[in-house]
Amino acid sequence: MLALVLTECSVYASIGRVPTSDTADAVVVGGGTVGAWCAYFLRRAGLARVVLIEKGFLGQGASSRAAGVVRLQGGTPEAVRLGLWSRRFYLSQHDEIGTDSGFTEQGYLLPCFTAAEVAAAHARMEMQAALGVPVRWLGPSEVDAANPTLAPGQTLGGTFCAQDGFVAPPRNVAAYTVALIRSGAEVREHVEFLGLTADGPVSGGPASRGPAPGVTVSTSRGPISAGLVVLTGGPKLAAVGRLAGLRIPAGGARHQVAVTERHPDLDPARVPMVFDLAAGLYWRPEEGGLLFGMSNPDEPPGENREVDEEYLAMMRARLAALVPVTAGLGLRRVWAATIDYTPDHLPIIGRAPGLDRVTVACAGGAGMMWGPGVARAAADVALTGASDVLDTSLLGLDRFDEAGHSRLAADPIALPFPERIVSP
Repeated sequence: MLALVLTECSVYASIGRVPTSDTADAVVVGGGTVGAWCAYFLRRAGLARVVLIEKGFLGQGASSRAAGVVRLQGGTPEAVRLGLWSRRFYLSQHDEIGTDSGFTEQGYLLPCFTAAEVAAAHARMEMQAALGVPVRWLGPSEVDAANPTLAPGQTLGGTFCAQDGFVAPPRNVAAYTVALIRSGAEVREHVEFLGLTADGPVSGGPASRGPAPGVTVSTSRGPISAGLVVLTGGPKLAAVGRLAGLRIPAGGARHQVAVTERHPDLDPARVPMVFDLAAGLYWRPEEGGLLFGMSNPDEPPGENREVDEEYLAMMRARLAALVPVTAGLGLRRVWAATIDYTPDHLPIIGRAPGLDRVTVACAGGAGMMWGPGVARAAADVALTGASDVLDTSLLGLDRFDEAGHSRLAADPIALPFPERIVSP
């Protein structure tokens, strides 16, 4: 028997050979981490025909440009539960789909620099521990010992979780591409979403339970009559929502990432991941150097992917103050991505108001960290209205008022984003 060897070329070539149809049990809009894994979970749940449409290539946006951090140390119970579920999924991928996203357990330190930060950290630790996160407090000397590259005597201590880690974003895109193909989901690249309308019953509703009210999805390649629709889109979700007649308070912001040159002091055994929450700067080992990233909350929202050299210099100065060895290192790679965010830094998972067959899903800037959990919860909500990943009852669009303000408290452990949402 001839073995099937999947390469990058053969994977994408295989997508084009999948037969297409104008009906589906479910249509998922968006081929990023949330949309792709959601389509896979819907197929795995038993839907016979799942179609994913993507106006570019799978993973073309933030999914392939992310830093890949996966942490359990969330600032809210919802964030913790999504992190726990996503980490378990990353660890189970190889057995489930034959490949994986390259999860590496590295440990994550969140240092504190003020008494107020120490108090907030201890309160978070109590919540996190109650949910099963093996987080612990490190005193100032323990922080210095755990991270010998950190400038000594800088902190008042910090929280640390050894189970936190990171995935390889390009490998994650490859993993969900393979999962989609092997599951039998139909992927349509270079197909734009143009809108949707409710229509009459279609056969093969959720879990093939018979006729159900359907939705016609308009695309650049013609209409698809579907039993269910899941709208994703990351930074472009607001624009996707407008085409569906929905107001979705999700925006996009430039996020800059760089990787330093190699240095022996930056060996992964000596460098846990670190999130300087006060500044919004994080770093982790990468290719013998440090990968570091940061967003500018004072920058207007948008889709700018150019590198801001002035802001990059500020990022480098902050990193050098905390990790002195980086001051003399050049940069191997620099890039910018557009990442999504919501006003409360929490995901959106819920059925669309007035469109019971339509579900909206957004990871709120944490696509690698929460993406699989958000995707699974969105698939569950689309099928049954609820999920065992987490309670989604408060995470729908109805938590926002007309101005986009959320009634929920914002997740305090988040990248800095602009305070306002500007539609793309």
